[in-house]
Order: sequence, then C-alpha cells, then structure tokens
Amino acid sequence: MEGEIEKLRRIGDNIIMYGQDVVFALIILVGGLIATRLFIKYFRRMLQKFTANQSLISMVSSSLHVVLVVLVVTAALHYVGVPTIIIRRVLFACILAAVGLIVIFKPYIPSLPYKVGNAIEVGGLVGKVEAVTFLNTRLRTFDGKTLFVPNRMILNDIVNNYHFTATRQIRINVTISYHDDLLKAKQLLKEILADDSRVLEKPAPNAYVTNLGENGVELSARGWVENRNYLKARSDFLEKTKLRFDREGITIPFPQRHVHLNGRTAFSAPSEDENVASGKKSNHSSRDTSETA
Repeated sequence: MEGEIEKLRRIGDNIIMYGQDVVFALIILVGGLIATRLFIKYFRRMLQKFTANQSLISMVSSSLHVVLVVLVVTAALHYVGVPTIIIRRVLFACILAAVGLIVIFKPYIPSLPYKVGNAIEVGGLVGKVEAVTFLNTRLRTFDGKTLFVPNRMILNDIVNNYHFTATRQIRINVTISYHDDLLKAKQLLKEILADDSRVLEKPAPNAYVTNLGENGVELSARGWVENRNYLKARSDFLEKTKLRFDREGITIPFPQRHVHLNGRTAFSAPSEDENVASGKKSNHSSRDTSETA
C-alpha cells in the first residue's frame, strides 16, 4: 500500500514539474498545425495568380506543408526538453523511412491516369478534374455539377484523358442522297473545314466516302484542331454543313424503305386513269345504294 502511494506521489511531482511544459508544447503543436494549414491555403491562392499549372501548385504547396509540419513538431519537442540530438536523429530516421518506402513501393502503387486541371471522360461522365484525394476525385462537369467519383471505380474503368495530346480530330459524318453530286458534296465539306482558322493545316483536312448505306452515300469530313477548340469548332462545323448543303441543293435524306409487290412499288401514287376509274366506281356504288334505298 505504501509503495503504491509513493508511485502516485512521484507521478504528481512529475506533473507539477513538467505539466506546464507539456501543456505549452501541446499548444505550440496544435496552434502551429492550424497556422500551417491557413498559411498553405493563402500560399496556394497566391501561386494561382502567377501560374495556372495546377500540378506545380499542388506539388510546391504539399512540399512546403510537410516542411512546416516538421518545424512545428520539432519546436514542440524542443520545448518539452527533448535533446536536440535526439530530435535530429528521429527526424532523420523518419525521412529515410519515408524515402525508402516511396522508392520501394512506388512502382506497385496504382496511379490515376490524370492530374488536376485535366479534362477527362470516365464512367459516362465528362468534366474537369478539380481535386484528387486518396479516396475520390472531384470532377466539375461542363454543365456546372460537382461530382465526387470514387477512385476504385476509376481504376476499374476506361479513362479518356483529353490532355494527353495537344490536338484532336474532328469528324463530321453526313449522309447525302444517291441522286446528289458526290464530288461536289466532298468539295463543300473540305472547304468548310479549310476556311476555318481553327483547323490545322497539317495534317490537311479532307473528306471521304465511308459507306454506301441504305439511305444514301455516307461521307466523313476530318480535320485537326487544338483541344481547347474542339467542342465549339465541331458545333460550328455541323451548323455550317447543314446551311451550306441547303444553299447548294445537297439533300440529307430521311431514313426510308422501298417495298415492291409483284414488280410494283407499294407506295407509288395511283395513275390518273386509276383515279378516274376509282371515281366512276364510287359513283356507281352510291347510285346503286340510293336506288336500293
């Protein structure tokens, strides 16, 4: 019993002797971490005024955050009274361990095939990557919605990253009637693309016959533009194609079927003689009906 009382007395003496230092060390640690977080947010906003490279901003901000956290922890340990040599050894050991883990396990850690700021398509969703965390990706769609996509779903799906290449090919597919001038239609499509400054000269825009379909001759006009111009340029080319074909008398046919019965088209209009005969028959029928009545 006296031994336990003596242990409690020693603990009380230690609390009285070192308790104030521990409290101040905790204040330094918590206050330093909060101040570090606020400073990193301000620092990130300042960097965005000088560069639009989100990957560079994220890397610099994260590196500075780690350095500041290490300094705060060092200051807290030093205030408690931990010898400087021990602090240095512990920090050096932690740094070596972290670097070693990264070097050894990095090839086996799955990485996401995009960065912040990239425009991607995944799981039927198209948008711009705003942020990436360990669990999910924050995606901003072009109609203003913010979506949080789980990274596990992205790793198991096909991802289309539009920023891997600087240019993208526009394809304008259109069908013309078999009775229209094929060569004229191809030339019009090439002119629509070539006359737009957004279309690159190399490779040169061109138009091709892709199929002889059920409803007409299928054409495809192709030209290369920069990624940032793709959506607007494609919309403009579709509109220009429709208006230009209307002016030049090129027909874009509706889906249609021709059905033949006994060598005669079922949907052909009746001849003038058939109309007359049908009219006489109708008159005779109405006369017979009136006489019977």
